[in-house]
Amino acid sequence: MKQHPRSAQRGATFFGVLSVVIVAGIFLTIAFKLFTPYWDHKTLVSVVKSASEDPEELRRPVSQIRSNLERRFVINQVSLASPEALTIVDESGMIKFTLDYEVRVPMFANVDAVVKFEEYFEGRKP
Repeated sequence: MKQHPRSAQRGATFFGVLSVVIVAGIFLTIAFKLFTPYWDHKTLVSVVKSASEDPEELRRPVSQIRSNLERRFVINQVSLASPEALTIVDESGMIKFTLDYEVRVPMFANVDAVVKFEEYFEGRKP
């Protein structure tokens, strides 16, 4: 049985493999850089959500709730982008928590990624 020279198997070319490695590297770099803001946001949401569901915490005045949340942020090693990122409002027995901020992540040279987060929680005073 004779094989034709054109039907022989051929592997990937060097440039084909190199282009796949470069594209995969770019996506992995972006994923690693964006991981931190998303992980910090997950922690912030967890802290604020637990405060909005805690009846003991909701009995306190808004200023005390804010200072307790800031202490929890320090313990969890996260920080808000600015003090205005978290608003806590007491409206006739309902405590409303709003997390609204954005994080700028430097990507490559002069290219930045802006990640925007908006979360809303509320809890009823006991």
